[in-house]
Amino acid sequence: MKAIVVDDQETGLSGMQLVDRPVPEAGINEVVVQVFAAGFVRDEMEWPPTWIDRRGLIRSPTIPGHELAGVVTSVGYGTTGLSIGQRVFGLADWYRDGSLAEYIAIEARNLAPLPEDIEFSVGASLPISGLTAWQGLFQHGRIKAGQRILVHGAAGAVGTMVSQLALEAGAHVIGTGRAVDRMKALHYGCHEFIDLDNEILEGIDVVDLVFDVIGGEIGARSANLIRPGGVFVSVVGPQSSLPQNIEVIDFVVEADRSQLVELANRIRDGRLLANIGRVITLENAAADLNMHHRISGKTIIHIRC
Repeated sequence: MKAIVVDDQETGLSGMQLVDRPVPEAGINEVVVQVFAAGFVRDEMEWPPTWIDRRGLIRSPTIPGHELAGVVTSVGYGTTGLSIGQRVFGLADWYRDGSLAEYIAIEARNLAPLPEDIEFSVGASLPISGLTAWQGLFQHGRIKAGQRILVHGAAGAVGTMVSQLALEAGAHVIGTGRAVDRMKALHYGCHEFIDLDNEILEGIDVVDLVFDVIGGEIGARSANLIRPGGVFVSVVGPQSSLPQNIEVIDFVVEADRSQLVELANRIRDGRLLANIGRVITLENAAADLNMHHRISGKTIIHIRC
């Protein structure tokens, strides 16, 4: 099969190569999926699991990518709930070879059925962004109707999912970003928008929840806007010097079949819109992913048409 590989963390994206690799086999409780579309997050080149296995041993070269949509081609021993020929989408394990390949071996529990009326590219855009938003809002943030939520990066892949789900839950959504992001953030559900380059963050009223995807000074400043007892949800790692009278949660997204099904249902009935920033091919991925254009939305790689 064809696959994108990266030799080591030092070369990162610049070390991407399209090579021939053996088609993987399905292990116990696994399936092999023929990948039709894959999602990619540039930051994964900096994630430790990209370069080591669960024992802490270096694995190189590695196939990047964790989001995928495709068709099951084989089923391993003991696997239940999925069948050969079934359309699926999901989130690959952080510590294993990923989805920028024509085939991937993946635990069946990390996948959900992909309805026929959802395109593969849309399915591949949902797992990291959608599950991050779902888990941050409902599991960790425990969002309720009538609450005020501040969403950083509101025009990005995660931010647009957070805004839409929070809006559906009955929250008042305030997004942040650059001036160019304003109309997109409002389109995806924000009631208000703060241009961080030209407007004062502290000018907004107190909020119940902050969903932080950027960290740094902005993240720390926004924590001071949370009411006592409110929640600061972050996906960028632990932060210091945050107020003591709020709940601070930093989490790593996990695969969840039932939540993937909920996201797919919302895509189907129009409650949720995918945010795809650009679409490239596997053949051109090594070159295209090295371009440093600012992309507001998910990068999708078409593996098979």
